[in-house]
Amino acid sequence: MVKETTFYDVLGVKPGCSQDDLKKAYRKLALKYHPDKNPNEGEKFKQISQAYEVLSNPEKKRIYDQGGEQALKEGGGGGNVFSSPLDIFDMFFGGGFGGRSGRRRERRGQDVIHQLSVSLEELYKGTVRKLALQKNVICDKCEGIGGKKGSVEQCTTCHGSGMQVQIQQLGPGMLQHLQSICVDCKGQGDRINPRDRCKQCGGRKTIRDRKILEVHVDPGMVHNQKIVFAGEGDQEPDYEPGDIVILLEEKEHEVFKRSRHDLIMRMQLELVEALCGFQKVIRTLDVNFPKSMDPSVIPTLEQCLPPREEVIIPEGAEDCSLMDLDPEQEVRRREQRQAYEEDEGGSSGVQCATN
Repeated sequence: MVKETTFYDVLGVKPGCSQDDLKKAYRKLALKYHPDKNPNEGEKFKQISQAYEVLSNPEKKRIYDQGGEQALKEGGGGGNVFSSPLDIFDMFFGGGFGGRSGRRRERRGQDVIHQLSVSLEELYKGTVRKLALQKNVICDKCEGIGGKKGSVEQCTTCHGSGMQVQIQQLGPGMLQHLQSICVDCKGQGDRINPRDRCKQCGGRKTIRDRKILEVHVDPGMVHNQKIVFAGEGDQEPDYEPGDIVILLEEKEHEVFKRSRHDLIMRMQLELVEALCGFQKVIRTLDVNFPKSMDPSVIPTLEQCLPPREEVIIPEGAEDCSLMDLDPEQEVRRREQRQAYEEDEGGSSGVQCATN
């Protein structure tokens, strides 16, 4: 005769029931009240797991039958009385080897990566591009079940885990666990009669849908920079959707080459241009580059442009002073120096040919 029957009542079995009856009762209730299916029934799932843990353990069951739950809490069961409810579920359904609970709680869809080619002008000024793509979404007709309500049956081969675990004995005291996807349900954990399958998705639980994304390329973005659309990846039952990641790919520019925030331009000069100087018009990435700027506009411009990089002065650097250059004064100084060298009979320098 047992002292109390609370744990037996939780599982819906009678004292003295067989281990098979105990397992059947736990399997049915655990699948029904698992947090993945009933997030609001966490306490009920905990009670079911604790009851099964005690009644399936011969020593804990003996202590419980003689003294009730209080005897277990007083240390009769040794150590911590109860394990994690999800750990018990994993052990029962093969979760310790990648079974149902761990697989469904941790599964996340893969991220989808798209490369987007952008010009240097678009990275410089910013732009908005529209990107059309196809992705899987949960079937709205069957709500991701795959068929009529009540027609989905748990796979009897893997018991809903989607995985099969085989144990092979390699030698005395040596066991090997082999895990593979269930061949009967193809890893889904359930099976649907072909007659009851959803007409829209054909039992696949998902359908293809066309999605248009607006990709905002901000001014100053760089090559290989990522723009992430969180949760916009493929949808699948029991999976958290992955992300769509846009990877910017900078096209090669015919004139400029970018180095962080600088634009580098290679220009081929004639010898006379290098010796005598020259003037050339360079077309920049701006449509209209102003010849002058009102100082009052500078604070607003600073807010629009990327922040200035901090100048790091290395140790041992020499201090120097910069002075404003007066072009006219510099020209007069050079002329005076050339006249002095000619008076002193200095060597003749390179002279530019004039007509």
